[in-house]
This record gives sequence, structure tokens and C-alpha cells, in this order.
Amino acid sequence: MTAQAASRAREMALRVSIGAGPGRLVQLVLVEGTLLAVCAAAIGAVFAWWSAPFVAARINPPDNPIQLSLPADWRVVGFGFALTLGVTLLFGLAPALRASAVQPASVLKGGDRPHSRRRLMHFLVGVQAAFCFLVLLVAGLFVATFDRLSNQPTGFSAERLLTLDAVTATDQPQEFWDQVAERLRAVPGVETVAISDWPLMDGWGFRSNSISIAGALPTGEGAWFKDISPGWIGAMRIPFLDGRDFRENDTTPGVAIVNQAFARQYFDGANPIGKWFEGTEGYMKGFRFQIVGLVADARYRYLRQPILPVAYTPFHRSHADGRGQAIDRGTFVVRTSGPNPIALASTLRREVARARPGFRVSNVRTQLSLKESQTVRERLLAMLALFFAVVALLLAGVGLYGVLDYSVLQRRREIGIRLAIGAQAGSIARVVTVQVFSMVLVGALAGLVLGVASVRYIEALLYQVRATDWGILALPSVTILAAAVVAAVPAVMRAVRIDPVTMLRAE
Repeated sequence: MTAQAASRAREMALRVSIGAGPGRLVQLVLVEGTLLAVCAAAIGAVFAWWSAPFVAARINPPDNPIQLSLPADWRVVGFGFALTLGVTLLFGLAPALRASAVQPASVLKGGDRPHSRRRLMHFLVGVQAAFCFLVLLVAGLFVATFDRLSNQPTGFSAERLLTLDAVTATDQPQEFWDQVAERLRAVPGVETVAISDWPLMDGWGFRSNSISIAGALPTGEGAWFKDISPGWIGAMRIPFLDGRDFRENDTTPGVAIVNQAFARQYFDGANPIGKWFEGTEGYMKGFRFQIVGLVADARYRYLRQPILPVAYTPFHRSHADGRGQAIDRGTFVVRTSGPNPIALASTLRREVARARPGFRVSNVRTQLSLKESQTVRERLLAMLALFFAVVALLLAGVGLYGVLDYSVLQRRREIGIRLAIGAQAGSIARVVTVQVFSMVLVGALAGLVLGVASVRYIEALLYQVRATDWGILALPSVTILAAAVVAAVPAVMRAVRIDPVTMLRAE
């Protein structure tokens, strides 16, 4: 609006010369700015109405949809109206006052225009560049966090895997659970069925704070436990490194399969097959387990957690006298042959209820959705940060273009003289851009310092990424440079196309 007001100096001078007062000129410029702001606010309202559900859809797991309620009540409309009016007055009043203060005699005679406060505008360009760099840096951190967390190896294959959480009205013996699993194996499209106490990576877990290795003194490091049926490790595609899987007659307590982290923590990485350990607290106290298998590491609870030492124990529990212990809840892990496991969800739910009276499926989820649910926050932050980074970059580009265009308008007489005495296009481009580009550089450096200093406030939201990584720093630097070049092209082209004869004759 400042550049537009400067380009209309002759028009404003004519209006003053035929009797228009300063108030009339201020009213003219403000009304034009208000119309622009109202149109922009209407477009923004439509965009907000579309973008909020769009963002929710991007973080919406298909098998566990969420709803977003965004009523546009009077408070929302009033806030939008007040913000639009405030922005219009804030950014339109100064150009309006400057336009109303034009001196008709000087302008109509071709004299010099009032000298603009280019230093202030260049300073604001630097501030805007610093803010844009900061937003781009934070966006890069959040996007990198989401990418690295999403691509963390889990140690198992989540493709075509469905989990059915089942509960029973009363405790059911192990044989009944096995009968239900056998019924599910007969469903067309089912490849493998196994049972565990809960799915991997759903946040649940059981930890014994201390265990004893081969009768030695208990350690305070503890270990995590998980009950699984024979075939569960194969269904999850967790590689066996040594030993064997569970057999139908294996029970808890009795035998266990451990992962590599367990072997590293308690056996210094040596082969633990044939060795034993014992629980020393809680209901695990006195339970002795002989290690019969060693498997690769797999994620247990959360993606952000390091690999935990895990001991897998048989889903079949027994009393001290050897009798089977009844179980009232568990999870059927089903690997399907088709690419879309959720398509079998309703069929499998019905088959569980038909297999044994009293069995009921309380929840059906894909293993992929369990993994994706742990990155909902990171996905949302990455999307919002990227959105605001694009907005900040667009605003910085528009502001830079406005300043450059305004600078060309103010210096067109100087540029015409330079062209008249033989200045080349490259020299004119440097004259137009060097001061503004230097402020962009200063602003980017200030944004870098501010970003590195303030990243500690969001450090808990980041994962395996630092603000000083070259890749993270390169993104905002290259992006701002590209935006500055794009914004400068129209102003440079306008400057080099100035006709010296026409300009000097007009002046």
C-alpha cells in the first residue's frame, strides 16, 4: 500500500489541486484498503472452513476416525471482523496519511517526491526475514522429527496385521482361547493367528523392577514381560536368532524367550540359551524361567522409547500345582493374506463371538494404526509448522516485493540517469537489490541466532534432530534466498525497462 500510494502521487496532487481535502484522501485510501481487507478476510474464512477438516483428515486413522467440531459462532465472527479492521487501520493509515500530505506544486512540476523512510522499511524487511527464517527453521525441525520418528524400525512387520482385543464375562481356560484362535484360522483370507496379552506399541506393558540371574543377587535394572502364544513371533515376523519357539505344553512360569537387549543387559551379549532367571518382586516373585529362545529386538511400547529388554513368556499360565489358570482378556493377532486387513474386521468380530459363548471383541485395530497413533502429535505439528512456514514465506516475499517496487518508484529518476550514461542491466539490478538483500541476510542471521537460542523450549517435541544440523539450516537459507530472488525479479525488470528519455523529460 505504501508503494501504491507513492505511485499515485500525481493523482493525489491533481485531486488536491481541484479541491480535495486531506480527510477526503485519507478516506479514499482507507476505503480501498478496507475493500481489499474484506475480500481477503472472506477468502481466509473460506480457506479456514476447508483447511481445518483437511488437517484433521491428515491425522485421522481410517479405523479410528475422529470428529472435529468448529462452530463459527458470534465470537469467532467478531474476532475475525475486529482483526480485519485492526489490520486495515494499522497498515493502511500510514500510507493514507502520506498520500494526503502530498504537495501539488512540487509533484506536478516534476520535482522530487518526499523522501521515504527507506531505512525503516529496510529494517522491517530484516525483521520479517528473521521471523521467516525462525518459522522455517522450526518447521524443518518438526518435519524432520516426524520423518525420522515415522521411519524408525520397529523390528516386526506391521503390514496386513490386525489386532482384536477380546474380553470375556468370566475367566476362560486356555483351551477356550485356543479354540477361538483355531476358528479364526479357518476364515478365508486369514494367513496366521496368534494370541498375546495386548498388542505391541499400544502403550501397555508390564515391568518387573528386579530379577535374579541364575540365583545371583537381584538387579535393580528390571525387565519387561509379555505373554504370547506359540506362533506369535512368527506372526509378527520377528526374526529368531537362536533357540526355539514355545510349544503347546509350555507354561508360565517355566520357559521364556528373550530379545537381544535382554541378552546385552544381563549376559553381556553372550548367548543366553539354556540359562535361567527368576522374578524377585510382586506376583512374579519366585517365578523361574529357563531361556529357550533368542529373538531380534522389537519395539515394545513407544516409538520414542529405546529398545527395552523384554522376556516373552507363554500365554498359558499355570498355578503352583500345575493346573491351568483361567484368563479373562487377551489379543488375537491376525495376519491376513489380503492387503487391507481392516476389511476382515467385521467377519472376525462375528467369528470370535460364535466360536465360544462369552467371548467378545472390544476393539479392532491394525498394527499400522497403532504405530501411526504414536506420531499423531508429530504429524500435526509438522503439518501446521509447514503450513505456517509457507504463509510466513509468502508474506516475506510479498513484503520484499513491495519494498523493492517502492524503491524503484522512488529512485526511477536516478535509475534513468544511470541508464542514460550507460549503466548495464547488471549494475541496475545491484543498485535496486543490494541494500534490501543485505537486510535479508542480516535478518536471516538474526533468525538463525534466535532459532538456535529458542529451540530448547521445544526440545521435548523433537526426536533425533538438532537445530545446528546442516540439513536443517540449509532449508530455510535456500528457501529465503529463492523467495528473495523471485520477489526481486519484477522490480529489477521494471527498473531496467525504464526509458531514460521519457523519464527525464517527465521529470
